[in-house]
Amino acid sequence: MADDRFPGWHGTTILAVRRGGEVVVAGDGQVSLGQTVIKGSARKVRRLSPGGHDVVCGFAGSTADAFTLLERLEKKLEAAPGQLARACVDLAKDWRMDKYLRNLEAMLIVTDGKELFVITGAGDVLEPEHDIAAIGSGGNFALAAARGLMVTDLSAEEIARRAMAIAADICVYTNGNLTVERIKA
Repeated sequence: MADDRFPGWHGTTILAVRRGGEVVVAGDGQVSLGQTVIKGSARKVRRLSPGGHDVVCGFAGSTADAFTLLERLEKKLEAAPGQLARACVDLAKDWRMDKYLRNLEAMLIVTDGKELFVITGAGDVLEPEHDIAAIGSGGNFALAAARGLMVTDLSAEEIARRAMAIAADICVYTNGNLTVERIKA
């Protein structure tokens, strides 16, 4: 928020790791308002099943905005079952072009186990490199930690949990209260 009357909301680290035929999406539970932790157990990773096809989503940013986007994504997936890339591009187009949606402040990580995307309000649908995606306040810390752990024999879930623990140790807007969802390819 740019308005000085309201301190900025911070929080959320979402990390997705693809390895061994599955994708794991992990999100911390912290929501902060300025320098105060408002909630430590928020659930920012969700499983959707539009049209019978499972999709795991993690979000960073405004919760109401993220839920609005998740509802839109679910409708796009119902219209194009099993076509995650198409649904994500359609959502990004709407988000960029629609006067109401353009003001939403959130980012999404979305996966069906085969494909993995980061969707932004700038109209981006990004396929991350190195089979890792991260967003949110501690996203860069989690991303760096996960990339370092990819040289090990750890599973996707072990990498995600360890990387999130490292991010929580570094970023004051990230905690260790994780929600973890995994989805197979």
